[in-house]
Amino acid sequence: MPELSVAVFATDNDQRAVLQVLVDGTSVARTVCGNATMPLAPNDPVIRKTRGFAPDVILVDIAKDSVTAALRAMELIHQEIPEAAVFAVGPMTQPQLIVSAMRAGVREYIERPTTTTDLLEAFVRLTSTRRKPGRENSRGKVFTIVNAKGGSGATTVAVNLALALESIHHSTALVDLAPLGHCALHLNLKPAFGVSDAIANLHRLDSSLLDSFMARHNSGLQVLAGAATPTAIEPSASDFARLFDTMVGSFHYIVVDASSRLDSATRLVGNLSEKVLLIAHADVATLWSAGRVAQYLGESGARDRFALVLNRYRKVPGFNEAETEAAIGSPVLWRIPNQYFAVSAAIDRGVPVMQQGSTEISRSIAGLAEYLTKDDLDVKRAAWSLFKTV
Repeated sequence: MPELSVAVFATDNDQRAVLQVLVDGTSVARTVCGNATMPLAPNDPVIRKTRGFAPDVILVDIAKDSVTAALRAMELIHQEIPEAAVFAVGPMTQPQLIVSAMRAGVREYIERPTTTTDLLEAFVRLTSTRRKPGRENSRGKVFTIVNAKGGSGATTVAVNLALALESIHHSTALVDLAPLGHCALHLNLKPAFGVSDAIANLHRLDSSLLDSFMARHNSGLQVLAGAATPTAIEPSASDFARLFDTMVGSFHYIVVDASSRLDSATRLVGNLSEKVLLIAHADVATLWSAGRVAQYLGESGARDRFALVLNRYRKVPGFNEAETEAAIGSPVLWRIPNQYFAVSAAIDRGVPVMQQGSTEISRSIAGLAEYLTKDDLDVKRAAWSLFKTV
């Protein structure tokens, strides 16, 4: 007997019929209802009708002439029928559309036209994830770390923030998108695989294959390593959209070290992020750069996701935070104290400051992690005891 019940939304009659046949052809799922109209409001009759079938999956087709309606429908369905996983079927050539669908609450984004195999793999990923406690219908949060200016410390912040988040939930990934990856070096890891391998296998990537490409740190943190050598061939923004579609279904938190990478991929990941942290120093040149970076990355997404983190912070006479925030257009979210020599030694040893006991800088980064997750009901607060000030 099929394990999953599926409701299909598609405005095109032929496409709806095809999707129903493909769903039933997987043998692990069966279609329980088909809808020719997209819901327009929370009290729409089609919402009530669909809820009555108690579907495990709601499949929404994104037709070329009804993209806006499909995105609105996915948002409403996710909001009004939260117990169902929303899958979207749409083109893979439009990364911004993939991002918009994911932000609307889509759990799986499947290529259009699709196949029975594509649907089967998505259904298997869903059922395997649901067997993991605490992962039912949840989507991971992404935090992207970007240098306002080269050498500001994005990698140091990303590595230690990821370790702090791992101590909260034990389901954190660190992704190195820097042009030349240094995260593994900071953690004294020698990964056999990395981002490029995951991208090369997108056609068959699921949580199990993704796990095989990641290096595991002794803290439990999983790392998708960056490039060990500069490369002339870069993955497309669509590739990164598909990669992160898998990652947010596999981890509770994903920390991205974009370092000084400023391109369409960083923009896309920034749009997927809960927060984009611009790492800066309290000096004129770095803050000038921070304003330009925020403007560039914010052109394709909401600026309210951006915030400044002042690294190696110390009080500077004449430095006015209010004026800085107004000029850059982003608030100062956090200040990490200046312990340059301790951080340098930590990098040389491959033992991050978060693993060196309670210090001023480790308490600061732990506090940043706690702040970023303060609204998460399932955060294990007891995990912070290691970092609390006595």
